Amino acid sequence: MKELFIKGMTYGWNTTKGAYRTPDAVASLKKLKETGSEWIALSFYTFQPSYSSTEIVFDYGHTMTDRDIEFAVKQAKDLGLKVCLKPVVNCKDGIWRARIGFPQEATEYWDNWFASYENFLLHYAELANELGCEMFCIGCEMISTETRVSQWERVIKKVRAVYSGPLIYNANHGKEEGVEWFDKVDLIGTSAYYPVGEKPDDSEENMIKNWEKVKTKMIKLHEKFNKPIVFMEIGCRSALGCATMPWDFTHVDLPYCEEEQEKFYSSVIKVFWDEPWFAGFFWWDWSTKLYLLEEAKTNKGFDIYGKKAEKVIQEWYAK
Repeated sequence: MKELFIKGMTYGWNTTKGAYRTPDAVASLKKLKETGSEWIALSFYTFQPSYSSTEIVFDYGHTMTDRDIEFAVKQAKDLGLKVCLKPVVNCKDGIWRARIGFPQEATEYWDNWFASYENFLLHYAELANELGCEMFCIGCEMISTETRVSQWERVIKKVRAVYSGPLIYNANHGKEEGVEWFDKVDLIGTSAYYPVGEKPDDSEENMIKNWEKVKTKMIKLHEKFNKPIVFMEIGCRSALGCATMPWDFTHVDLPYCEEEQEKFYSSVIKVFWDEPWFAGFFWWDWSTKLYLLEEAKTNKGFDIYGKKAEKVIQEWYAK
């Protein structure tokens, strides 16, 4: 029996201040619970002005307030869900957070950024501890910062001083080997947007074959650090070709295809479910404001509500 297996879903991404505290959000969380999920990753973001800024700011017009987070955590716990609190930094200039960074020799810039990031993270780590969140995520896809080993180790040490639960870091698919300090966290997380489809609406057999290659890689990662591995983000949209680029959210013109999404879900679960070192999934993602059930057949987003992929999750999560 595994010590920990996360039957999870990311909840509440891409919303702004106040969104958790709406009737829509409360209703949505109840529907999330009906998938058989036992965990949510409560994921929200604040901004730094650009990828090369050294200061992370609390944007009162956008950033979730502590009251918002407290409300969402309480709602989740009332439903019997466990919570991984996942604060994320994005760039207001639209550049992906993986690019946040400076030339390696620009020590002062790095020091200033890490001081700001540490402040940002400690605020939420303390909040996570007070609210009894069962896990805390210390970062997401911060690829350009990951080589700063001693600075990350210092951040983790500081977080452990205020948060008593398990820590996870969310690397990016294909870049997991770049994180030398995975030994300092309790679980290895990754955004597992691996392009397992080779053509639009590829067969599940083909996707399974490609997940097996990913599994070989994950086994090596587990053996190196002896930590459980969690797919901290994983999923694809219900649009044709999305299993060839599961991270994609920009190609809104692609035709609807819930079968490809269904096969992506089913294939990865079949490959990883029984692995003793694998600790589960936080699927991407479940919105605070869901579309109407009859609109499921036209919704081309990541949400699985009312789609075939939801049935896949319900069947496996019931095990």
